[in-house]
Amino acid sequence: MTRATPARRGRRPRRGPRLRRPAWTATLTWKAAVFITVMCCALAALLGALVHVSVTRQTVDQAREKALSKLEDVTEAYEAGEPTGRFGAVDPQGLPSELRALALRGQRGTVVSDVDGRPAMWAAGPADGRALAVRIDYTLSAQTIMGLDRAIVGSSALAIGATLLVGAFSVTRVTRRLHLTAQVARRISAGDLDARVNDPRTKDPSRCEDEVATVSGALDTMASTLQGKLLSEQRFTADVAHELRTPLTGLSAAAELLPPGRPSELVRDRVHRMRALTEDLLEISRLDAGRETVDLDIHELAPLTERVVRMARSTGSETDLLVVRGSSVETDKRRLERVLGNLITNAHKHGARPVVVTVDGPVVSVRDHGAGYPEYLLEHGPQRFRTESGGKGHGLGLTIAVGQAAVIGAELEFANVPGGGALARLTLPEYVHLAGCPDAGLPAKPGTDMVPGIDMQHAESTDKRT
Repeated sequence: MTRATPARRGRRPRRGPRLRRPAWTATLTWKAAVFITVMCCALAALLGALVHVSVTRQTVDQAREKALSKLEDVTEAYEAGEPTGRFGAVDPQGLPSELRALALRGQRGTVVSDVDGRPAMWAAGPADGRALAVRIDYTLSAQTIMGLDRAIVGSSALAIGATLLVGAFSVTRVTRRLHLTAQVARRISAGDLDARVNDPRTKDPSRCEDEVATVSGALDTMASTLQGKLLSEQRFTADVAHELRTPLTGLSAAAELLPPGRPSELVRDRVHRMRALTEDLLEISRLDAGRETVDLDIHELAPLTERVVRMARSTGSETDLLVVRGSSVETDKRRLERVLGNLITNAHKHGARPVVVTVDGPVVSVRDHGAGYPEYLLEHGPQRFRTESGGKGHGLGLTIAVGQAAVIGAELEFANVPGGGALARLTLPEYVHLAGCPDAGLPAKPGTDMVPGIDMQHAESTDKRT
């Protein structure tokens, strides 16, 4: 004996993937067009129904009065024994049954019905226990009502179309101004502090400002205020760094004259750090001013990276280098070395060994095995004089690296490796060889191990793109 398995409760049926509406349906122009269309259609339908009912009632009432008047004339002639004429007859053929029943009950009434495919108005009344009826042509009245309905539909369509065009034009002008304001806001957020909306309504006091002009004016005012504050901060930083440079130079020379000993070493170390901080501030000031010029040339990325790694090793920062694929890049050699040097220094100062530098085509990656970058840096980028590494550093190294990378047209990204450690990835503009140029080198063998302490494992690929 088998038992039926009870159905499980609490499970909801799986729903299929929700259809995503096109992006243009979220625009203000589309919403305004739909709203205007719906409102025009509703208004046209309401007015058309009112006009149709009113005109139809008037037309039917006129035809009814005419039919009842004919019925009175025919009734008088019937009672006088005179011929009823061609308009009236007793129990005529085609008389609607409901009107015949009404006349047999001793009442008068009217009905519109089709006779031989043509509309007619019937009027009937009692006559010696039978129905005395008259019929008049209702074709002209029916055509009048049909013509009125066509006119209502046509005029409504024209009115809706004209209103939609005018409304779309008006809304488009507003949305165009909103899009311009949004574009200026994006340019400001990207660092273009000279961008302004310059809405003419905000400059002419005689013109009334609408809501869009108010937003545009507020954005321009905010941008001007922000630009002024940033310029003031940049000038202050540059002035302070420049004023500190001269006394630090003399202090450094004086420190070298001190007699050997532990106090002298501490003084020279502090002076050296102070000079490095001052030079970093001056470099940041130049980057903020945006007046940096680049000396672009074609360089092999692997030898440049090897040179930076050797310089790091000479200062005691043991760094491993792995070349997966070599590549030619168009860059400024001095600025690129500055970026890579800052990334390696930051990895040793705030991370943990081993520090690995990997060259893969036009991409250079610097990875350490420490705690990783803080959340604020991954979300907003490096910030000067902000660090979460226990006070070691001022956050200027990565700030300079980001600025110099932007100057040479490279893209610098920061991320944390799932297995632990921080990863900085620098992507440079790759130089593409023209067709017909000979290739050089051999492809890297898969599974090549990294051997610390050697200058470079050279495994360049010769697969140049054309």
